[in-house]
Amino acid sequence: MNPNNTPLRQYVNIKDYDSRYAADIRDDAYFTFPVGPILEAERALLSGQAGTIAYFSMEYGLATSIYNVYGSARPVSDDNKMTENEVFSNERIPDYLFSLKVDALVDLPIYSGGLGVLAGDTVKTAADMKLPMVAIGILWSKGYFKQRFWFKFGQLPEEMKWDPETFPGLIPLEEKVKLELKNKVIYLRLWKYYVFSRTRDHVVPLVLLDSNVEENDEAGRRLTDKLYRSDDVSGRILQRLILGMGGIRALAALKYPVRIHHLNEGHAAFAFVRKAGDTPGADLEALKSQFAYTCHTPVPAGHDRFSVGECETYLESQDMALVKTFGLEDAKSTVVNLTILAMNTSSSINAVSWKHGEVMKLQFPDYQDRIKAITNGVHFPTWVSAPILKVLDAFAKQMGDYRRDPELLKNVLSLKEDQAFRKGLWQAHQENKKVLASLLSRWRFKEDALTVVWARRIAAYKRPSLLLQDIERLMDIARRIGPLQVLFAGKAHPNDNMAFTYVNEIMNTIDKTQTSGGLLKIMILENYDIYIAKALVSCVDIWLNNPLPPYEASGTSGMKAIANAVPQLSTVDGWVVEAKDSGIGKFFGYEDDGRGYTDGLTLRLNEDARALYAALEEMARLYYDTQKNGEINTQSAWIDMMIHCLAAAGRFNTFRMLNEYRSKVWGMK
Repeated sequence: MNPNNTPLRQYVNIKDYDSRYAADIRDDAYFTFPVGPILEAERALLSGQAGTIAYFSMEYGLATSIYNVYGSARPVSDDNKMTENEVFSNERIPDYLFSLKVDALVDLPIYSGGLGVLAGDTVKTAADMKLPMVAIGILWSKGYFKQRFWFKFGQLPEEMKWDPETFPGLIPLEEKVKLELKNKVIYLRLWKYYVFSRTRDHVVPLVLLDSNVEENDEAGRRLTDKLYRSDDVSGRILQRLILGMGGIRALAALKYPVRIHHLNEGHAAFAFVRKAGDTPGADLEALKSQFAYTCHTPVPAGHDRFSVGECETYLESQDMALVKTFGLEDAKSTVVNLTILAMNTSSSINAVSWKHGEVMKLQFPDYQDRIKAITNGVHFPTWVSAPILKVLDAFAKQMGDYRRDPELLKNVLSLKEDQAFRKGLWQAHQENKKVLASLLSRWRFKEDALTVVWARRIAAYKRPSLLLQDIERLMDIARRIGPLQVLFAGKAHPNDNMAFTYVNEIMNTIDKTQTSGGLLKIMILENYDIYIAKALVSCVDIWLNNPLPPYEASGTSGMKAIANAVPQLSTVDGWVVEAKDSGIGKFFGYEDDGRGYTDGLTLRLNEDARALYAALEEMARLYYDTQKNGEINTQSAWIDMMIHCLAAAGRFNTFRMLNEYRSKVWGMK
């Protein structure tokens, strides 16, 4: 039978197909994409012959606004389009008169930051590699939150609105699953979003759980509205029960046989409990062979903990018995730790960088012999810019088919002495920089000024304001060596009071800083998301990363930058520990001595700021030595760093990462 002539509805029960989706889902097309790969993937998953991996994650950042963007025959709600974002800078007049306007769809708003983007990159890579995978997540009907700047008060969180029913590529299913808890029943509608490969010849279905259905009471309908709600303990527990237990029920409802359940963080740890409960007479030790767990945080607050009493509120006695057996921190504990639960019920445990592996073994010494280290990566096709691709393609003979296998980027080192390549690489970056200059033209952004960016989730250990500790020192560098442009972007969790103060500190420092004839320009961008991230990682000159070691498990923003030949200015933590000798930039500040945690409150701001300024001054001299009066110095050490960045991107990508998961975790050839 020709799959192109097989209706998708033979495999997928689409709710309201005739009234809402018939124009977009036809026998030959799925929201303007080919339908054949979807039919083939569904057949393979339903057959169970391929050994399916079920990947559970609380959030997914899929870059749906910039990568494999679906079309739609129906009008898309204005709620699904990007809004205007403010800029706060030391250029007060344009701040008042203008905002950033972007004509694009919002990214599917079911992510908050790096963990979600990593999950999205993982699923896209699985599609590229044609792996038998189905992803499980939650349809967050109000997303994470919308960030607004409030002068003198920092960040003002606002509720987000979007419309799942008109989001291109997203479809509701007829299937609902029932999650029976102690004294409470939660009904969950299932949605699907197909994640296509780069070449659009394979898909990974993403199944999303939604409690906003008529069978639930008002409180139940709100359980899946906001990602990472922390206003009450009950809400947090129930969200994790929905992901873990609801995810197991969803796989059963869709009749997907699963070989490995991979838990991306401990949020889905209750999946094992539900699987055991739904498998009468299950051999628990054998069942553990079906589970794998990836830990993403060395920060103690990142590990979900609930009291036994809080869990007993919702779990039946047989489920609670399993939780007590596998999830208590010690024999006398009254605290359930979802990290402990996940580790005790999984056949494989891994950290997300070599350094994180060391720290995790210190955190959990009883598990140190079982903890592997598989360093994170990024999905190269999503994050690389068109100008960089163009210059790489011009030298494809020396590179190999790096688009199919990004690990071949290591071959860029063979071009290090090629003057045409060196010149082309610099010009490609300058072309990227024009994009940012156009976006920020109202703020008199200069293409030829050294531009530094700090952009990521705002948290105390990431030390977002480190660069602003001594504004006079920054001004001195700008006067003596050349103009500086500094960009900040990032969201602080609405309930993280310490992180909230950093947004305020950055804005207050910007407000007090004079432009000084354009020598020092500082700005912070509102609503940092994947769309803005793609512009920044490819268009700035220096990617600044300064967490306090050893609190960064991995970090991936810098990996996206090196994929665009952008040098790093970083402390030595997370993935950078593995790359610091690769010639990709300058490194500074305190280094962990291998003993693990300090008290976490000693942020070493003064000493590390001094080291940061010294390293920045060195990089500024190199940058301004590379192009003077329109002439490119192709022998510049700056271009050496750019080449080494691309070579390092051959390692720090999700293709290498998933190959390691295949062999070390999933037991696949």
